[in-house]
Amino acid sequence: MKSIQISAKKRTELGGSSAARLRKEENVPCVLYGGEEPIHFYAHKNAFRHLVYTPEVKVAEIDIEGQTYRAIMQDVQFDPVTDALLHIDFIQLVPGKPVTVEMPVNLTGNARGVRAGGKLKLVLRKVKVRALPENLPDSITYDITNLRVGQSVRVADLATNGYEILNAPSAVLCSIKTTRNVVKDADEETETAEATA
Repeated sequence: MKSIQISAKKRTELGGSSAARLRKEENVPCVLYGGEEPIHFYAHKNAFRHLVYTPEVKVAEIDIEGQTYRAIMQDVQFDPVTDALLHIDFIQLVPGKPVTVEMPVNLTGNARGVRAGGKLKLVLRKVKVRALPENLPDSITYDITNLRVGQSVRVADLATNGYEILNAPSAVLCSIKTTRNVVKDADEETETAEATA
């Protein structure tokens, strides 16, 4: 799993006014959970650019005044008006201690049903994964090349290797929906078959 280096400082003051002051200085208040007690820290907003604005899940190597912690982003809060980063929660990665993380599902291939005129409908873009830190996957990939019109991919179809997917096995990830083009093609094939007969 790819990692990002973040240089941070401990927060000496907590509360709304302190957080507002940090944000005014273009810093982002954060909390690191998973250890003996939560650690409150902050870093400049640019330090999180390659961690937040990406579909990939990455490990944050957070250096807090000389002490390094390996963690994964758990929750992000944005300003509803400006979309600026307001707050980030991290979960510390401790060897032998399972963590739960949302992982994106990457669909590969050009579905057979789409080539036939169907439309790919994405339903679930991420799944919840529970695993030991050393077993966390870089990504979850599924090849939809052979997916036909009317078929769907469910959570149960995803391969797991050393980790558990917590979503319901019946939850749909994507499906190929019929369109007028598909129906028209089917009618034309029927007419052609009848004419040949």
